[in-house]
Order: sequence, then structure tokens, then C-alpha cells
Amino acid sequence: MSVASSKSPLVERAIRGGDVVGEAHVIDALEQLVTEQLSLYAWAAGQSQPRALRGRAPVYVVPLPGTHETIVVRHGWHGGLFAPITGDRFRRPTRAPHEYRMSQTLRAWGVPTTAILGFARYSAPLGLCRLDVVSRFEPEAFDLGHVAANLVPGIAIADALEAARRLLVSLAAHRVVHPDLNVKNILLQRDRAGALRALVIDVDVVRIESSSDEARVMARNVRRLMRSLHKWRDRVADTLTDDELSAFEHAALRDVPTRTSGAQRP
Repeated sequence: MSVASSKSPLVERAIRGGDVVGEAHVIDALEQLVTEQLSLYAWAAGQSQPRALRGRAPVYVVPLPGTHETIVVRHGWHGGLFAPITGDRFRRPTRAPHEYRMSQTLRAWGVPTTAILGFARYSAPLGLCRLDVVSRFEPEAFDLGHVAANLVPGIAIADALEAARRLLVSLAAHRVVHPDLNVKNILLQRDRAGALRALVIDVDVVRIESSSDEARVMARNVRRLMRSLHKWRDRVADTLTDDELSAFEHAALRDVPTRTSGAQRP
């Protein structure tokens, strides 16, 4: 089944051994790179001065030729218990179409997140495929883990936690559950006016639970993030205190909006 539709800004192109999907202003560049190179990820890794960001595996920040975009290219990997077995092989259509739709939806609702621009899928044995995802690079954005470890001059931990709390409120208002919310997939960035905002990333696992109430969604997201904050504090960020973490948790759980008439529903 085609990923693109009459209502979608995505364009889908078949390539030898797979396909490439992207928004209209980047599809030609993506198709050319996939056709000429082994993969988008291999191309990005081989650039003369790629900027590597670390997560489960390196992701690369590079200019996209023929466009004005600076992009982040990441290769798809499974996580969890079966990751050593499944590795980087996915059943079609993979998580990429869902990630693109969630990115579009969240941004339309005013929930800060990165823009997914496209993806490429490459055929693998047993009818599976491998996946590269392309997103727009967000300059001067730092993950909550780095800020919590006092590694980002100019962003105080208290301000970062307050921005994260506002993000949690926005997610709850729209019934958005992020089952893998952690210190690495919340980015902190100053807007043009200098105000600090938090962006949620890795939205391929995000679910919109329309039947849940805000308090329940908030509690689930807070619980997941608190688990990550405590682990991060114990391993890396000993600058975080129990009082700071407790105050953040109580403020988030207390601050579920009582009116949600402005929240758009799917």
C-alpha cells in the first residue's frame, strides 16, 4: 500500500531494492542520493565533516545537496529484549509512516517536535527491510540529559525542568502517550525571543489515546520520565537533587489543565 495519499505532502519513488519517500522539496535529492549511494545513512556517515550525534547509534547532521535543508539522518534499529535478534530489520511498512504522521499531527497541535522530511526503505532477506529516516536539524538544541548534567552553559537545570513540565502539560492536553519518554528524547532549545522550550522526539512510538483523561496520560508520561531522570541522576547527573526531582514530579502531576476546549482531537 502506498504511503503517500492525495492529502499527504509526501511523494513516493520506487528505487532498485526498495523505495524512498519524502516531502516534495526534498524528494529529488533523497532519490538521487539513494540511487547513487549504498544508503542515505552510509552517504551521511561518509561526508567530509558530518556532525555525529549519539543515541542508540550515531546519527549524522549534514546539508542536503540541492536544498536549503540541514538534515539529521538516522538508521532504524530495534530496541528492547529482542534487539540482538531483530537488529535493523523491520516488517513493512516500518514505523516511519507513523512517525511522519505523528510529527505532522503534533506540530499542527502546537506540540514542539522535530519535522520528519522523509525516509528510505531497503529490501532485506525474508521480506523485511532496513530503514533510514531524515528529519530537519534543530540548531542549538540539547537533550535534557546533557542539561541535567550541567554540560550546557546558559541553560539552568530548573529552567529545563520547567520547560519539560510545560511539554508534559501539552502532551496530556492532547492525550499523547509517549511510552519511551526519557532524558534523551526531550530537547531544549531557545526560540527567537529567547524563551526556552522543550521538544519531544522519537515520536515513532507515540500513541494518541482519545478515550483517556488528561490526568491518566500525564501520570503515565511523568512516571516514565521520572524513571529516566532517576537513572540518569544515579549514573551521570549527580547535580540533580532529590528535592528538585520531587518538586518537578509534584508540579507536573498537579498542573493538569482543567479545561481542554482548545485541544484538538484526532
